[in-house]
Amino acid sequence: MPFTTILVIVIAVGSVFAGILLLKQSASKFELTDEQQQKIRDREIEQLDRDQKQD
Repeated sequence: MPFTTILVIVIAVGSVFAGILLLKQSASKFELTDEQQQKIRDREIEQLDRDQKQD
């Protein structure tokens, strides 16, 4: 295998690996206030009720 082919493969694999690491690093958890969490729970309950009424 020529050197340039190996180099291209290493760069391609490295780029994919770097992209995955970048996504992992940027995917941080975010904190919600109690009020926001309550709104989410309320909307979830509301949606479940709608779904049950449709069935």
